[in-house]
Amino acid sequence: MPKTVPSSHDNPETSSTRRTVLALLSLLFLPWSLQVFAAGDATFLFAWGLVNTNPLSVTTLPDFLFVYTRGLPEYILAWPLSVAFYAAAVASAAVGWRVDREDPRVTGGLLVLVGIAQLRLAWGFSLQPGRIAWPIGTVAVLAVAWWYYWPRVRTMRRS
Repeated sequence: MPKTVPSSHDNPETSSTRRTVLALLSLLFLPWSLQVFAAGDATFLFAWGLVNTNPLSVTTLPDFLFVYTRGLPEYILAWPLSVAFYAAAVASAAVGWRVDREDPRVTGGLLVLVGIAQLRLAWGFSLQPGRIAWPIGTVAVLAVAWWYYWPRVRTMRRS
């Protein structure tokens, strides 16, 4: 009888599952950073863009990068960098789920880089007078990395 190799659908310890990919994609709906201003206004920064509360407006990441970036501080570049790391992590997880070819150290490491970049962004915003930024994305991304990838990395280290 031929020996069958389990796919990621059979063994979630080898590659990402559909649940893992959905957990990563759910991060698109969570603000990665919440900036609160002394006047009570707020800006919600997502992977895809930002939402201002006063006036209520939406700016997509491409518009922000190619229209509004002239003269902005360097710490803001952590935002598109974190989105690039995030896109690579989602791609890695999707390949792991569909093709069963994934190194959880790579996907998990990319998520950690997303978290670090978002923490840098929130820290840079918080240094501005009359503003504080909460790194919601850092906490969420690191939680996903810890929950879905750290056990698999630990298992790899033992074998």
